[in-house]
Amino acid sequence: MTVYIDPPDWPGNGRLWSHLVSDVSYDELHAFAAGIGCSRRAFDRDHYDVPSARYMAAVEAGAVEVGSKELVRRLTDAGLRRPKRRGPPRGT
Repeated sequence: MTVYIDPPDWPGNGRLWSHLVSDVSYDELHAFAAGIGCSRRAFDRDHYDVPSARYMAAVEAGAVEVGSKELVRRLTDAGLRRPKRRGPPRGT
């Protein structure tokens, strides 16, 4: 059971963000995220978007710090990667 977090290097909405993932299950990820105060609305397909203000809380709770490429590799190796849909939006 391991949860990983990348550095808060991703800009959006005037803040910097990290990504939080599990290499075991989404249930584990949801439980961990709730434990550090992340709303379920922050879940995006296969990860949580974590604001930089919560980064240290995630690390202190046991999330392992890794680079962004390593985070995606671990997510993919675990079979939990859900890439964005490509192509035109549905209904067009």
